[in-house]
Amino acid sequence: MKFYFIFLIAVALSLDAFGVSLCVGLNGAVEKRNRLQFSFSCGFFQFFFATCGAYAGFLFNTYIASVPQVIGGALVSIVGILMVKEGFNNKGECILIKPGMILVLGVSVSIDALVIGFTVLNNITNGVNLFISTLFIGVFTFGMCLVAFFISKYLQKIHIVSKYADYIGGVILIIFGIKMMFFK
Repeated sequence: MKFYFIFLIAVALSLDAFGVSLCVGLNGAVEKRNRLQFSFSCGFFQFFFATCGAYAGFLFNTYIASVPQVIGGALVSIVGILMVKEGFNNKGECILIKPGMILVLGVSVSIDALVIGFTVLNNITNGVNLFISTLFIGVFTFGMCLVAFFISKYLQKIHIVSKYADYIGGVILIIFGIKMMFFK
């Protein structure tokens, strides 16, 4: 498979993680350590799910192809609802850095990599090429998350954005989750 094709797949898969990272980064309670953990989680799960999907693709190609987007969209929407709820409660806690939430978000934005593995990457017959391709997807996603967090640091300086970050991020995640579930 040509590099530009893998590059386009990596860009497409990382856009979910980029958008969620941007929303998560707007919350001032999210520390540098949490940003790195979230970026690593997204990158790892993009790599892992793309690899698993490619290996299982010949068995599940037609049966599971549309289900992962619905599950991922539902998880992203639930996180968005929790962010909006947190904005109303405003207890000073950040739901995004609670144990397990980083993994939940990493998994939810990476489930579409299963679909890509099922449908596209299962054509790579050489195991080394598959590993390199999926590793590139994971590393690219990690980098895109870091870029999103960098951008969000500057968006926080805008007073209205920082004041309503939980609401803005939560609503964006809800819309994004709905888009993932219903508008493919």
